[in-house]
Amino acid sequence: MKKNSIINTILTVIILSTILFGCGKKKEATTFTVGFSQCNSAEPWREAMNKELMAEAAKYPEINVVISDGQQDNSKQVADVENFIVQEVDVLIISPNEAQPLTKVVEKAYEQGIPVVVLDRKVLTDKYTVFIGADNIKIGKAAGEFAVKLLGGKGRILEIWGLKGSTPAMERNQGFKDGIANYPEIEIIYEQDGAWLRRKGQEIMENALQRFEEIDLVYAHNDPMAIGAYLAAKNANRSDKTFFIGIDGLPGAEGGVQAVLNEQLSATFIYPTGGKEAINMVKEILEGKEVVKNIILDTQTIDKSNANDFK
Repeated sequence: MKKNSIINTILTVIILSTILFGCGKKKEATTFTVGFSQCNSAEPWREAMNKELMAEAAKYPEINVVISDGQQDNSKQVADVENFIVQEVDVLIISPNEAQPLTKVVEKAYEQGIPVVVLDRKVLTDKYTVFIGADNIKIGKAAGEFAVKLLGGKGRILEIWGLKGSTPAMERNQGFKDGIANYPEIEIIYEQDGAWLRRKGQEIMENALQRFEEIDLVYAHNDPMAIGAYLAAKNANRSDKTFFIGIDGLPGAEGGVQAVLNEQLSATFIYPTGGKEAINMVKEILEGKEVVKNIILDTQTIDKSNANDFK
């Protein structure tokens, strides 16, 4: 009887000790690392994307986002993604500089079990988890139709491309041509790759002004290039003879909305960054939820009639 009492006492001490020490330990919080391979953080639109994405991620302390900057260099961006693969990030977000050079490394990440969120620009594969972006063909077509109205169905156009190997540039070109297709007296007389840069847009316009006596409209694949073209025309005292159209629709002093209000641009078209939506998808992926393969974001035309609503 005495032996049983001793055994019971020992068991009680062990159980109480386990409970006390167990209560004293704090459960470690699970954190997830998200690698975001940005193609070029220097562009104003991409700066806005980074800010929106990080602001949304800040709502979830368990999500740690690491941003790499590809600096508009395909080789560097491939190396950035390879580094995220080696680090075994929990989710990869990528906005590819150009489609073809980044496709294989996206496939590699996906095949190694890393969920991949492709943001804004597409790759040439279906080996990704979800794509988020606006319909660039639709935006380009809306720009083309707007150009038709401005020109009254007749005119000479300069088109300033974004980076020609990127899917938004290709699709914005295709959509614009669709928008003007029924108007044979509208002609694209000159087109050059401006690499999404304002200074390149200005240089292209300077060259075009020397070559052509009449340029009725400039269609640029983003607002910075359109504004650069406007400044070149203004410096040559020819801005009042040409319409300027861009894409992005960012607010702020340097954005396309203000350029419309300043009468530098006739119109811009909103191209959402998708930063918020990307983090929302990351959250669902980490929670094990099924996600749709493609998420298409809305756009809107901004001109002098509604620009004040988007400041």
